[in-house]
Amino acid sequence: MTGNGRFASLSPATGEELADYPVHGPADVDAAVDDAREAARGWARAGWKGRRAALLAFKRALATRTGEIAEVVAAETGKTDHDARSEVLLAVIHLDWAARHARRVLGRRRVSSGMLSAHQRALLAYRPLGVVGVIGPWNYPVHTPMGSIGYALAAGNGVVFKPSELTPGTGVLLSRVWSETLPEHANLLCTVTGQGSTGEALARSGVDKVAFTGSPGTARKVAAACAESLTPLVAEGGGKDAVLVGGDLDDAGLDRAAEAIVWGALSNAGQTCAGVERVYAVASVHEALCERIVRRARHVVTGPAELQPTGNGTGNGSGDGSGDGTADVDAGGNDGVHYGPLTLPSQLGIVERHLKEALGAGARVLLGGPDSVRAPYVHPVVLADVPEDSPLMQEETFGPLVAVNSVRDLDEAVELANASRYALGAAVFTGSRRSGEAAAEKLRAGVVSVGSVLGFAAIPSLPFGGSGESGYGRVHGEEGLRTFAAPHAITVRRFAPLADLTSYATPRAKASRMVELARRLHTRM
Repeated sequence: MTGNGRFASLSPATGEELADYPVHGPADVDAAVDDAREAARGWARAGWKGRRAALLAFKRALATRTGEIAEVVAAETGKTDHDARSEVLLAVIHLDWAARHARRVLGRRRVSSGMLSAHQRALLAYRPLGVVGVIGPWNYPVHTPMGSIGYALAAGNGVVFKPSELTPGTGVLLSRVWSETLPEHANLLCTVTGQGSTGEALARSGVDKVAFTGSPGTARKVAAACAESLTPLVAEGGGKDAVLVGGDLDDAGLDRAAEAIVWGALSNAGQTCAGVERVYAVASVHEALCERIVRRARHVVTGPAELQPTGNGTGNGSGDGSGDGTADVDAGGNDGVHYGPLTLPSQLGIVERHLKEALGAGARVLLGGPDSVRAPYVHPVVLADVPEDSPLMQEETFGPLVAVNSVRDLDEAVELANASRYALGAAVFTGSRRSGEAAAEKLRAGVVSVGSVLGFAAIPSLPFGGSGESGYGRVHGEEGLRTFAAPHAITVRRFAPLADLTSYATPRAKASRMVELARRLHTRM
């Protein structure tokens, strides 16, 4: 420590202090990067087999200590124990995949040389970048950063992790589990804590790449800092994800779509970058879908994690928005609180503004209303007929609000979904898989689920990322491993070619005949 002070981690539910952590300054960050770089040399000597074994040991430790990790996550974010445990499981799944597939994806292999260079053997491999700086978010403080940390480690890098100032304890615990599991590689994964200035110091520390998840505004600041030294950046900046619902769905299909929409919009208090914020339903099924969404959302219970379901639980407002904020909870189908408070207190103001401006512009309330915003909680809100130029349709809300608008057909739904400056995730529900896939292929979103929401989250072989305000670059899958590695190309001359085009000793006439022969060949291929 260099005397930069300390800061407190607070419970979003009660505001009480959970713990305090050091504010790491540039000197601390630089020291962590140096330690990780030195540790990366030993990591390289471990080889593919050694790194795989170490990462699988780390994975088993995370799985074994899920309860301990989930407890910290729940305390810092306000999410339920079930949600916190599910998040740890997702991280474990991705770490397992990265450990087992790194050699296949990044190891040296022979590639085609082509006819003109048949005398050369072409080899391709991927080398570690060195040290990767990971700046993580608060909404999924384990799963999201581990999507960079795990893949960067599997690619052979050291990692310095700066967790959100709202969830520092989670970041510190992750590195502690690492060092306790693999003391011989303890410094390979280091956690530094602090506010934005610590993240800025990490971006300027000389790391070989930065992986950032957060708001588009902060992503721009990180990108500017990285640009000073041409440090490459992979950035995920949020989303305004849409669900498209076709007019060919039967009752069972509408039930499935409604259930998925309610979960996708409300889980984790709507604080999911690829969660559901907009729904475009073909007019013929719009009202039937809205009825099903409201019926299910009424039974979603909001409150502190220790709250138990009752017949008069703290859920949401009545269907016309004029209720007292209590839910008609079906105790038989409810197993406790579904989501807790908003983690970031200032987000309440954004949610309230989006809601009020939508209502002022003529949106129709189907469930909840302004009274649903009761700090630190926001109870479920469902709206319809929200004008497309409303902030609720244009900006990321990051709260448990969902707008369900009517469209002429799926083509209009695609057009409206693509009109957003965000392009992260989306989902499609139609009566046939073929029509669903056809609509999915037209969407700009980087990840699309057909027949489900967030179907890609637990599939580690799929890359994740978007474009526009949603950022650039990819994590997860083969692309995620390559994100944290540098391609290394090698050619090896096997024999003398008929005409060596890279030597002045080759007669010009002979070289010209070879060029002309190759040209003619390509005019016919």
